[in-house]
Amino acid sequence: MARDTGRGNPECDVRDLIKSNLALLTVSIASFILMGAGTALYGPALPVFARSFDIQIGTAGLLISAHWIGCSIGVAAMFVVGARATPQWVVALMTLGVGLMALGLGWPLTLLGAVLFGAGYGCATVVFNPRMLRAFGARGPAMLSLLNATFGIGAIGAPLVFVALGNDPVLSFAICAVIGVVITACAGPAGREASVTATASTMPFRLNLPMLVFGAVAISVEACLTGLGPTALIKAGLSETAAAQLLSAFFLAFLAARLCLMVVATWLPAFTLFTLALLGACASALIAALWSPGVGFVGLGFFAGMFFPTEYVTATRKMGDNPKVAPTIIGAGLVGGVFAPLIMSPFLGAMGPHGFFWVTACVTGALALAALANLRAMNS
Repeated sequence: MARDTGRGNPECDVRDLIKSNLALLTVSIASFILMGAGTALYGPALPVFARSFDIQIGTAGLLISAHWIGCSIGVAAMFVVGARATPQWVVALMTLGVGLMALGLGWPLTLLGAVLFGAGYGCATVVFNPRMLRAFGARGPAMLSLLNATFGIGAIGAPLVFVALGNDPVLSFAICAVIGVVITACAGPAGREASVTATASTMPFRLNLPMLVFGAVAISVEACLTGLGPTALIKAGLSETAAAQLLSAFFLAFLAARLCLMVVATWLPAFTLFTLALLGACASALIAALWSPGVGFVGLGFFAGMFFPTEYVTATRKMGDNPKVAPTIIGAGLVGGVFAPLIMSPFLGAMGPHGFFWVTACVTGALALAALANLRAMNS
């Protein structure tokens, strides 16, 4: 008999849902913490890798694109693998990636590590997000916000650990690898729960190109902020240590936004929140460009934290619950995640001290205007 997920009973005790899906919830949260930590290390590690491997900062920025290319490969693979993918093997793939980066044996192997970590990251987003939505039924959107909020825990802690270890990316990535090994070893029961939720009934697939474009551009902004933001702060006159600490503050604000969504999402439609996040991001980027890069960057963290959950919920509602919907939504975002840092990295060195933030303000401002024009259609 299929397990009652609470979909038909809004008053179902959330404690019962957590108990019946405890392994899936625990491994999902631990995996998202690892994803946040690994991703947050890229930014402060770039200047160190540039010196260690004797490469230009623009070349070091390719590490961000390598990660997102790996994500794209992982998401594409999910179209074929689908429900057969288990939490255990996607976490193992992430662990292999951070392990290679921890070896520090050369730039090509470091890039390969970023690709593998990204591939596991991409698979994990497709494995965990839709299954958490289905497993918790009516509580699914709130639990999805909670899950994505835990990404910020790893993202906040990783830069602080990086600084505490003397700005050493090898040791920092090695810690992530050890954590990944532990999660992989404990992920077996979660795979059995995931296989149950993955077989839930599905709706037809309905392609919504405008929503995919919104997601692609928004995630491109997020990818540039997390990957290139610390370098932009250094160009604006801050030290490497200050930039790493501000990245932690960025992700603290990121985490706060996703926790706020657990409450605010019951008051306003998801696309309305997405539009407000874009407007806030534009205002924060202008603050960074005109007044204080640090304050503006932290503000960008808050509003960027709202991008994915609000975009994902809107797109899922518009496109249905077909197994191909999640990889399509996430794949569209990865298009921006791959190409935006690839395009921005070579120009970062030639931009003025605040050029990165001016570009961010223009992109988020233009997207916010487009979102306002489509507000009624996306909320209907």
